[in-house]
Amino acid sequence: MQQKGFHRKLAAILSADVASYSRLMQDDEAATVATLESYKQAFFDLIKQHRGRVVDSPGDNLLAEFASVVDAVQCAVAVQKEFHAHNAELPENRRMLFRIGVNLGDVIEEGERIYGDGVNIAARLESLAEPGGICVSKTAFDQIETKLPMGYEYLGEQPVKNIAKPVGAYRVVLESRITDGKVVRPRAQGLRQRMAVFGLVGALVIISGVALWQFFLSSPPKVVEKADPHKMAFPLPDKPSIAVLPFANMSDDKDFEYFSDGLTEEIINGLSKVDRVFVIARNSTFTYKGKPVKVQQVAEEMGVRYVLEGSIRKTGEKVRITTQLVDALNGHHIFSERYDRDFKDILAVQDEITMNILAALQVHLTTGELAQPLAKGTNNLEAYIKVLQAHQFSGKFNRESLAQARQYAQEAIALDPEYFAGYTALAGIILNETSIGANTLPREEALQQALALAQKALALNPSSYTHSMLGGVYISLQNLEPALLEAEQAVALSPNSPFAYFIMGSVLLFLEKPNDAIPMFQKSLRLSPIPISSAVLIRLSASYLMGGQREEAMGPIIRVLELWSDNLHGRAMLAALYANSARDSEARAQANYVLRIDPNFNVERYIKSLTTKNQMLIEHWTTGLHKAGLK
Repeated sequence: MQQKGFHRKLAAILSADVASYSRLMQDDEAATVATLESYKQAFFDLIKQHRGRVVDSPGDNLLAEFASVVDAVQCAVAVQKEFHAHNAELPENRRMLFRIGVNLGDVIEEGERIYGDGVNIAARLESLAEPGGICVSKTAFDQIETKLPMGYEYLGEQPVKNIAKPVGAYRVVLESRITDGKVVRPRAQGLRQRMAVFGLVGALVIISGVALWQFFLSSPPKVVEKADPHKMAFPLPDKPSIAVLPFANMSDDKDFEYFSDGLTEEIINGLSKVDRVFVIARNSTFTYKGKPVKVQQVAEEMGVRYVLEGSIRKTGEKVRITTQLVDALNGHHIFSERYDRDFKDILAVQDEITMNILAALQVHLTTGELAQPLAKGTNNLEAYIKVLQAHQFSGKFNRESLAQARQYAQEAIALDPEYFAGYTALAGIILNETSIGANTLPREEALQQALALAQKALALNPSSYTHSMLGGVYISLQNLEPALLEAEQAVALSPNSPFAYFIMGSVLLFLEKPNDAIPMFQKSLRLSPIPISSAVLIRLSASYLMGGQREEAMGPIIRVLELWSDNLHGRAMLAALYANSARDSEARAQANYVLRIDPNFNVERYIKSLTTKNQMLIEHWTTGLHKAGLK
């Protein structure tokens, strides 16, 4: 007879604890407690996002239950990836590594508590996991083997205290490149998926066979100077990391440059949609455009293992594209490909190149990813070219260039009214016009126009970029709740998008949550070490200020001025920072620079132009600018 108040059920149990917790507490108790609370809050949020429930969380331990093993393991993977990124920002001796065990088993439920063998086994699996790793039981493995695109290493039958039989255990392999023969790969499910996967594998076998013949049988592998892991500007990510250099325009027509840039950007965008790859954004890799740089230099400065180089040559209606993928750590060319196509077929080639890169990096796509092109857009080549031209001119950020960009974007929309990129381009141009006061319409009316365009783009293609653009418009309209929803969608759809993290950080800053905003801006800067905009650094500085970290606020502003010496915001904000830190001579020097950029600079007018309405920031900048000698 079942005891009153108790009932049994089958549940997926996640058990976690911190490795070397005692050492961390002994070294610095206050810092460890602060870090633990921050990490546990992130853990709670991810459990909730994956439809789980926190059962208990005493000390450095955590127990959660899920209705689905898939949800439990996906949550565990998301946690380890999130914490790996946070740990990269901490000194090695202060990093906090969780061990996680997941089991599917029978448990006894009493109110909010759960007990029984199912819980005990999860706790035992947790102790078998490596710091920063995940261990799952055989019962859990049987549920996820064919459902999650990861590797699994069998650890054998493990004895468990107070459990009669040993428990089969598997290590979840978080790395994308697996060489251990004991690793079990997920099997494809269903006839449609098998056909898609077999078709892709067949194509890749042919491609790989040709590449092997050409580069290993015909001649020894090409070698470049190796990158030094110890000289990396950033820690290498725990997944394949790549920088795509701007494709060289080898055509006689130098005006074709915009197209070679567009091809590079589409490949980056395609790779960015796959969360099992770390991709440096175009803003950073395009700083190498036209420069004779070495692969070794790019890898070390961007903190990546792989570098893709390429060129494009158009002759009449024919086009030839060449690509070279290099492993910078060992100096070897992984592949070198040539694509000879009719120019009208160029849009399909972008996906083909992207797929070949992913295959070379041994990144396996899910069925959903295989079902759609990675560089989704338009079949109208002329509309695509107009959007490239619009982006080329809008980046120059002056009235004349923005007017030309607007014309190209409007022409793209006319050529293909179903092409989302025409609408996002025009919405972005309107935001740029607003920021420099170049709108022909009143500001509010212009922003409403940008809002309608961004909403149209999102309806046509609900991608990370369209969500980010709509979020940016909402921020300009000071409508922060929908801006936050769009930012969350953007980050979820593309974890490699510096634009998405910038929008998320901006929303959190304007919601006056600076400590939440800071890691978002930092993530944007890791994905694009040369920031997508000076606003990333300026808003990071503002977040530090709002959070009471005045010294930390200086670094981002100084970086702005290293990249853009005539940036008015940067000069003004550095003048205020120096003045409020009693560095009077340095403050006056920056104030003089402000007046060189804008002889009519006025503090009151400048403060009114800022997006933030936070009174502490406004008082800081107003007081500081006046102290620096500005009127």
